[in-house]
Parts: sequence; C-alpha cells; structure tokens
Amino acid sequence: MNSTISENNDNNTAAALMIIGSSSTTTSPPTPSSAGAATSSSSRYENQKRRDWNTFGQYLKNHRPPLSLSRCSGAHVLEFLRYLDQFGKTKVHTPICPFYGHQNPPAPCPCPLRQAWGSLDALIGRLRAAFEENGGKPEANPFGARAVRLYLREVRDVQSKARGISYEKKKRKRPPQQQQQQQKQIPLLPPASSAS
Repeated sequence: MNSTISENNDNNTAAALMIIGSSSTTTSPPTPSSAGAATSSSSRYENQKRRDWNTFGQYLKNHRPPLSLSRCSGAHVLEFLRYLDQFGKTKVHTPICPFYGHQNPPAPCPCPLRQAWGSLDALIGRLRAAFEENGGKPEANPFGARAVRLYLREVRDVQSKARGISYEKKKRKRPPQQQQQQQKQIPLLPPASSAS
C-alpha cells in the first residue's frame, strides 16, 4: 500500500515538475528522434498546452479516489493549484517577515516558496483552452469556475503585497497617428484678453 502511495506521489511530482519546469527560458536542443515529431506546425504555446493537459490528466488519474474529467470541478482545480505550490520558486514573504513588501530583500528569510501568480494564471489559461479543444463545453469548464478566478485574484493580491510588486494592468499605447489626430482635433482657446 505504501509503495502505491509513494509511486503515485512520484508520478504527480514528475508531472508537476514538467508543468513548472517547462516555463524556463533555457531549452535543450531537440534529439534527432524528436526533431521529426516536433515540426514547426506546433508552436511553443501549443506544445506547452498539450504538456499541461497531459499533466492534469495524470493528476486526475493519480487522485484518490481516481477522478474522471467529467466529474472534475473548480474545487479539484484549486486542489491541483495548491499541490503545485510545493514546487514553486517564488519567495512570498509572510506579513510578520521583516522583508514583507520589499522587492529585493537584503538577506535570506524562512518565508515559503510558492508558484508565481503569473505562472498560475498562464497555466489556467492554457488548461481552459485545452479543455474546450478536447470536447469540453465552455459552460462546464472547471478552469473557468468562479472559485478559480477568485483564487487567482487572491494569489495576485497576496503576492503583490508580499513582494512589493504591482500587478496593475498595462495600459495599451495608442499608435502615434491616432495621438496626432486627436491633438489636431482639440480646439485651442484664444488667449484671454483683458477687457479695459
């Protein structure tokens, strides 16, 4: 019995590391046998999405009791995200840490390592798309559940405060032509003349 649990944990760990480790910027060169399989028809995003989908499927198989995708809910997705946290590489300071809110702490601290919000957000986006591509109905997508969205928002807010980083949405820059046209359309008021 213990060997089965250990084996399942090893499979989950390997699967989670595949998801987490694949977002790194360094990649190994393709081997001759894999070069033909990974043609230019599959983008990096598509490959990552496929790996994430397979990993989540493995997680469901190793779940106790085993879980089918049709019975998977937002609560199971949250369980998966919390499970992935143990493999995180992002230091998230606790409120009692003297470095709470500092972007670059001057010394080490015992605060936990977690998955970065951006990584979790991207992962959920890929899994949400993969669910629908694999025959799931958009209204039944567990990755789009309200609980998952709220969890991601909470992780973003906690990490923003703990790490002293703003996750504000970036404002879209207008193309220079539109800005020039708008400036031309603004009428200039004549200078105020003094009535004597």
